Amino acid sequence: MKILFASLLGAACAATATHAVAAAGPAYPSRPVTLIVPNAPGGAIDILSRLLSERLQKTWGQPVVVMYKPGANTVVGTDHVAKSAPDGYTLGIVVTSHVINPTLRKTMPFDTVKDLAGVSMLVTSQIVITATPSLPANDLAGVIAMARKDPGKMSYASPGSGSSMHLTGELLKSMTGVDMLHIPYKGSGPAYTEVMAGRVPLLIDPLFSSMPYIKAGKLKPIAVTGKTRDPSAPDIPTVAETIPGFNVQSIFGLVAPAATPREVINKISADVGTILRSADFKARLAEVGLTSAPSTPEEFDALVKAEIEKWAPVVKASGATAD
Repeated sequence: MKILFASLLGAACAATATHAVAAAGPAYPSRPVTLIVPNAPGGAIDILSRLLSERLQKTWGQPVVVMYKPGANTVVGTDHVAKSAPDGYTLGIVVTSHVINPTLRKTMPFDTVKDLAGVSMLVTSQIVITATPSLPANDLAGVIAMARKDPGKMSYASPGSGSSMHLTGELLKSMTGVDMLHIPYKGSGPAYTEVMAGRVPLLIDPLFSSMPYIKAGKLKPIAVTGKTRDPSAPDIPTVAETIPGFNVQSIFGLVAPAATPREVINKISADVGTILRSADFKARLAEVGLTSAPSTPEEFDALVKAEIEKWAPVVKASGATAD
């Protein structure tokens, strides 16, 4: 009787264990993962997504498929992520526009804070203010002095209204009290042409994109907008050296649908962090002007909220709108 009871008990325990394993499901990821890029192919976000997907495939032993869903200043792609199944198999890269859009757009198809969960901060990149070579001012203090002498006469070009570059200029205006005119272009290409030709005195664009023109003497560097000088261009001062507290960098992060299980988000974040901290990956990022900046999911969520609050008054003061 004791032997029979023990056998039945053992069978019951085994069945319970089997059920628990089945309920837990296979270890993540057990099938291909899709990485949504909310921009068209090309540029820093494309390079980052390709590099990251290749490393994650090696780590996970599963395909990581990069899918481009551009449109509405990244809203189309991010909306796809927000409304995907919350199982960790659809992830999305977000950029600075992610924290600007909630104020820039009167209507959003998703709630940036409530419908998405931060997985990790990925990288940052510097923005730089450059000038046409003939501009008399050679530094930010000189540019500000010129702008104050003739209010409304100094102008700056950006790749588009509502872009992070445009709003960097607006933040500069609000922190200095100077009156400068924003001239938006449809992309960086025509903006570079106009500034190099001297028809517009200033340009605000990513440092990596501007460096070839700076090295060729076609643009004069004025200041980078991050809180510290960039290792790739240590001779270019920061805006903060003239205006204490000024700090703007392009940010790139990873998000998932909000209801994704926390253990899955934590695993993805840990695996991504390991990749971002590896010396060879950091060196590869530096080649394309990106700086590794991994974080915990909680840290990235907090950053998103803080950046939305930071940019809201700047967007409102600029009058920019995307609707």
